[in-house]
Amino acid sequence: MLFFAARATRQTIPIHVVSKDGFDEWFRFEESATQNWIRSQAFKPEPGASVLLPGPDGAVKGALVCVGEPVTPWDFAGLPTRLPEGRYSLPDGMAPDRAHAAALGWGLGAYAFDRFKSTKAVRQTTLVWPDVDRAEITRLLEGIFLARDLINTPAGDLGPADLAAAARKMARPFDAKVTVTKGAQLLEKGYPAVHAVGRASSRAPCLIDVRWGRPRDPKLTLVGKGVVFDSGGLDLKPSSGMILMKKDMGGAAIVLGLAHAIMASKWRVRLRVLVPAVENAVSGDSFRPLDVLPTRKGLTVEVGNTDAEGRLILCDALAEAERESPDVLIDVATLTGAARVALGTEVPVLFSNDDTLAQSLLDGSTQAGDPLWRLPLHQPYRRHLESKVADISSTGSTRFGGAITAALFLESFVEPDTKWGHIDVMAWNTDHRPGRPYGGEAMGLRALYRGLASHFQLA
Repeated sequence: MLFFAARATRQTIPIHVVSKDGFDEWFRFEESATQNWIRSQAFKPEPGASVLLPGPDGAVKGALVCVGEPVTPWDFAGLPTRLPEGRYSLPDGMAPDRAHAAALGWGLGAYAFDRFKSTKAVRQTTLVWPDVDRAEITRLLEGIFLARDLINTPAGDLGPADLAAAARKMARPFDAKVTVTKGAQLLEKGYPAVHAVGRASSRAPCLIDVRWGRPRDPKLTLVGKGVVFDSGGLDLKPSSGMILMKKDMGGAAIVLGLAHAIMASKWRVRLRVLVPAVENAVSGDSFRPLDVLPTRKGLTVEVGNTDAEGRLILCDALAEAERESPDVLIDVATLTGAARVALGTEVPVLFSNDDTLAQSLLDGSTQAGDPLWRLPLHQPYRRHLESKVADISSTGSTRFGGAITAALFLESFVEPDTKWGHIDVMAWNTDHRPGRPYGGEAMGLRALYRGLASHFQLA
């Protein structure tokens, strides 16, 4: 990657890494000129804080970064843009977890989405690779950047067909097979809910199906919500609710980024990725509130609100996934505002019907520093999804507990003995922080990568 260097040179500038608690001891042994300089900069030893250290000739002789306990990637993420252009190195002999966090944080902090900028900002600020698994860092960054780029791309440039093209491009280096079922083919091949949600758009809906791995290996299936833009349909969103709806394919972006990391890691799994890709538009062919839709599973669904379209396309994809009885089934979706009300924008919600799988994912979340929080599949709320005219209602009879009722709706399309996890994400950073710029975010990707590797005993 362009922001890493293979080796140090004479001009390489050292970065001193000091913990918040160890700063006073480090400071005590520095030269008085360095001490005076740091005092003059009003430096406070908080995690992520940094300061340049001048030499006797006024040139930069080093940099200091303060880290927390435990060390996180965010402690280092501000360095690529704060430091002057040049080549930098970390101390030799860093603990593996610190070196991993530093390299990952440096890469995340160097990310920029400039596809539509006429002038590209090119900074020659690089970090000499510390003693880490370079391939691991690279594939994680590539997966995260893929997800971020897709989410950040305007909806006018990313329709269902464009999302399918992105999946093909991602799959090509790994010789993964990609099949796309498009438009009227969705009805012919039994995906009526995907077709119903996407039929109003001039850009045809599709189901993207990526397959990779050896047939005898454990089956891992990922499903991602791919609503490339959500107007709300006939239950039209106000402009304030529509402004960020290019991110409504965030679940699809995250599973494609995760798939890249998995395939690049050569996991011993039989991977399948299903992405129902649609635009929820308004036209004379829009599906309507209280329409009854058939689904791939055979259940009929009464449409409570056309703005709750994500669960409708996911139900067909989940039913298709179940035809092959996967060992683990994970879906990721920007599904409910209720999840954001419950946990805010930065903590994705995890639902699961299997405690062992859930614990693996939560452990992965903790280890990766990539938050997930489990909420219950509270079965008594299933009564809110009862319909007088169909097998199930898409939205139910109450506004309360919306993240739970949405998860219970999806659970209706998953077999009881399948280990299933559902991740409800924001997929968007609402403000700018080092390594987490405003815009699309691959929330939960690192947690899933770590947690699934552990669950399948791959790490």
